[in-house]
Amino acid sequence: MSDVVIIDAVRSAAGRRGGGLASMHAADLLGAVLRGLVDRTGIDPATIGQVVGGCVDQVGMQTFNVARTAWLTAGLPQTVPATTVDSQCGSSQQAVNLACSLVAGGVVDSAVACGVEVMSKVPIGAGLARGLDYGKAIPKSYFGHYEFTSQFEGAERIAEKWGVTRADADGFALRSQQRASAAWGEDRFATQLVPIDAPDVGEDGKATGTTHHVSRDEGLRDTTLEGLGGLKPVAREDGVHTAGSASQISDGASAVLVMTADRARELGLTPMARVVDTCLVGVDPVLMLTGPIDATQRLLARTGLTLADIDLVEINEAFASVVLAWQRELDVDDDKINPNGGAIALGHPLGATGGMLVAKAVHELARTDTSTALVTMCCGGGLGTGTILEQI
Repeated sequence: MSDVVIIDAVRSAAGRRGGGLASMHAADLLGAVLRGLVDRTGIDPATIGQVVGGCVDQVGMQTFNVARTAWLTAGLPQTVPATTVDSQCGSSQQAVNLACSLVAGGVVDSAVACGVEVMSKVPIGAGLARGLDYGKAIPKSYFGHYEFTSQFEGAERIAEKWGVTRADADGFALRSQQRASAAWGEDRFATQLVPIDAPDVGEDGKATGTTHHVSRDEGLRDTTLEGLGGLKPVAREDGVHTAGSASQISDGASAVLVMTADRARELGLTPMARVVDTCLVGVDPVLMLTGPIDATQRLLARTGLTLADIDLVEINEAFASVVLAWQRELDVDDDKINPNGGAIALGHPLGATGGMLVAKAVHELARTDTSTALVTMCCGGGLGTGTILEQI
């Protein structure tokens, strides 16, 4: 099988709910990021074999194969096919993994992985909304096999199992905010961001014909432990998690260009990283969010690497307990984990986040001149995504 390399990985800023990107159509937002990736790399877009996109709530503007719609909306060649996948929160990371598999297997010699979610307009769980009368996502027969829990409840049960306290969660949340603030203070994200010109809208919700520029993550908060301690729990009356220690509802998009190492040499492109291995694992759907533990163990077993070989980890901060349980189970050095903050501070636009984490990882490897990164996410329904990257 051919070596698969990442040429570039880019993202929009993560817009807060109702913020700078809330006026965007999902296809326009993703299309702008796809166009940004093509322009930055200089690749002839007609030579790209396939586009694989991720999106969680495929309702309304995010239906009808949004990856394909976004590609065409950006004015990119109609001959390039696209597919949109749903692996819940890991959707765009799974899109990256699937794109890498297409390239490694010789189906295509280059591919784009991407993802989008405009949660301001398509709220989380929009496809489950009552009144649609299209049937429930979970049939009664499911309950004979598993208890159906929410991600909030799963996060609380994880906290119980791994002994994560409210103080632990608040401390972790503060650390995420502080690291993200420091990263922005040093402009560490400049190399990965595609600035977006979003339409202005009037009080009637219609576009005014003018735009505003979005080029900074909007989720950062000036907070303290005391401030976090005053927030109410979101899942249980005496729960561990609050709005301050869970991922933020956000809007955003991401895109990653992958190809064979041979193809990169032919085109004169310099890869940022080699894809060492990828995985998607299934885990207990009741705890639901322990997937990063199993994904990490799977990747280490397959590659022969140890955590001592990993310089950087980008793990999605869906809830503080998810990361802390993973860290405690695998005994990972705190300095390696989300050095520039995570979803608690920066935001989590669901279907876009996996690609965003890949972008953060490859650009951080380049910035720090380190070797190896692990990207991993928990996913609704009991899945875990994993990707190991090596700087070239």
